[in-house]
Amino acid sequence: MINTTTSETTNSIVAESEFGGILGMALANRETRLHPAFDSALRVFNGFYEGYPDLSVDIYGRTLVIHNYASEPANAGHAVAKARDFYEERLPWLKATVVKSRYSKLEEEKRGLLVKGDSAERVIRENGVAYAIDIMLNQDTSFYLDTRHLREWLTENMTGKTVLNTFAYTGSLGIAALAGGARRVIQTDISRAFLNVARDSTLRNGFLLEKANFVNGDFWAKTASLKRENVLLDCVIVDPPLYSKTRGGTVDLAASYGGILNKIRPLIADNGYLITINNALFISGKAHMEFLNQQYEGGYLTVESIVPVPEDFIGATSLDSLALPADPTPFNHSTKIVILKVKRKDGRVS
Repeated sequence: MINTTTSETTNSIVAESEFGGILGMALANRETRLHPAFDSALRVFNGFYEGYPDLSVDIYGRTLVIHNYASEPANAGHAVAKARDFYEERLPWLKATVVKSRYSKLEEEKRGLLVKGDSAERVIRENGVAYAIDIMLNQDTSFYLDTRHLREWLTENMTGKTVLNTFAYTGSLGIAALAGGARRVIQTDISRAFLNVARDSTLRNGFLLEKANFVNGDFWAKTASLKRENVLLDCVIVDPPLYSKTRGGTVDLAASYGGILNKIRPLIADNGYLITINNALFISGKAHMEFLNQQYEGGYLTVESIVPVPEDFIGATSLDSLALPADPTPFNHSTKIVILKVKRKDGRVS
């Protein structure tokens, strides 16, 4: 039997006999989004919203990625095997399968084990843009599927703009801005390995690779350096981790998010954009918007728009039927993306 132990905050569990059915329904709801060249990326099953919280399944090009979120990975072993059999049979063009076990005690199992094929996919395409990926570089897949609409916005709105992508990870948001004709994009991250993937994406799209635009180092130190240099940018993207601590400072979405934004705001030109991404499950959408309201009292920050997470990433289940850790409303997911317009007292432009 599939183990049905889960936390009280998750939705109902399906019986083993129904598991194949919900995988089939989830795939049918998304199948039209699979590109005929089999080079796109898509979440084909989001178990938290679709009946089995211990499992999510992604497709990257011709690679299947099964995420095992069970606190004891072996408890979901039968479900992992069933999911693998289902997708490999229904999608015979798949060439590789990777299984990631988030709570394994072994680092290589967290990053992912290649259980089928010779190698995992190294590049996918989204809206005509090539993105280098390294599926087993980290416990994530190196490319966030929930920010697709933000990449679309950046491609449509950054023509001629200067952009700073902080906590850039593998740089997909910055690459989207370059694809839209951004004049300059600075990618910053504490991990050199992550930035190397961003460099790869830059080259794959034929964009100019400039060393100065890839800044490896601590967020606090690098933003302070840009401020000393009087750098002004048209857009700054802030997508911090839930928690990290360096000699320069602490990132804590629950306690220090305001400090992060205050550090960034002096770098944004008049009439520029501040894009904030907060994916803390335990922070409600209402609380997050109240926090932002406090930041833009006085008219120097205003909400331009809320960017939704793609419906196909979430799945078919209504949020109303779930016992979420915190209600994300007015957002449609715990990944809360807000585009803010910036007004400077001094009126300086980039």
